[in-house]
Amino acid sequence: MTTDILTVADLKKYFVIGHSGILKREPITVKAVDGISFGVREGETFGLVGESGSGKSTVAYTTIGMYRPTEGSISFRGRSLFDGNKERPLAIKKEIQIVFQDPGSSLNPRRSIKQILELPLQVHRQDENRLEQVVRLLEMVELPPDYMQKYPQMLGGGEKQMVAIARALATDPSFIILDEPTSALDVSIQAKIINLLIRLQNEFHLSYLFITHDLSLMRNVASRVAIMYLGKICEVAEAAEFFRNPYHPYTRMLLSSIPVISEEEEKLKPKKIISTGEIPSPVNVPTGCSFHLRCPAKLNVCSEVDPVMVEIEGQTGLARHTVRCHLYGQAG
Repeated sequence: MTTDILTVADLKKYFVIGHSGILKREPITVKAVDGISFGVREGETFGLVGESGSGKSTVAYTTIGMYRPTEGSISFRGRSLFDGNKERPLAIKKEIQIVFQDPGSSLNPRRSIKQILELPLQVHRQDENRLEQVVRLLEMVELPPDYMQKYPQMLGGGEKQMVAIARALATDPSFIILDEPTSALDVSIQAKIINLLIRLQNEFHLSYLFITHDLSLMRNVASRVAIMYLGKICEVAEAAEFFRNPYHPYTRMLLSSIPVISEEEEKLKPKKIISTGEIPSPVNVPTGCSFHLRCPAKLNVCSEVDPVMVEIEGQTGLARHTVRCHLYGQAG
């Protein structure tokens, strides 16, 4: 059985964005991530999907160390990533890297591509044959060596993202967080970046946490898929099981809205679910199930009791399928 390279347990990340009350002493808190748990297996692509504001990028930034958890834990190969107030060990930083959504803002326009790719080598004290290492990194992402003399503003969006991927590979990591790595790119370039990521994963046995709002992308990329809504995970399943047998009403709503180009694909989609209302503010999350205000299948208990994750038997014979919904038994 494949072991988890990354384990997230009861993770919470809250942000105080202001104060209310006559004396301005009552904190106004955004529960960006509110008690989620999942594991990423060695060598797999774990897809974390959600609409804007769901908290998925906060999970990424907490994992990489940009934020500290409010509660809960994140472990890498069994070792906690947050040990009191201690600085994260350089060896762990080397193992975990991130590729951001917008390469235009994540690459320093005042540095050449050579300088951008040399920086992580310097930080991690990989000083031998540095020029050769830069050339090798460019070749790994299918860019010619003479690109090292260019600056980010001289490159197209896809080329910038290739440089960002090369920078992430510079430390020889085993785990890479991909935070919407194709959403800022033209459709014609997206497939090339995805194919590159798949090839690199197979070649270097990388594990990916792939964060996106694009469910259709996950069908061909992810090993498993998790759906987030207002800081919580609604459903987790193997990708094949997930797309054939979605359970949570929110998941079905998302899948039913995926655009298709053939009648065969349309037949595979869940029956169209029309949600009502707007996504609630993360500052004022509804009591009970946070989705109940938009859910066409809600029960009386949904507005009162927050459901817990339960495991249900998958219909395709695949491993665990979990869902957080009162429709599946825990309400009694």
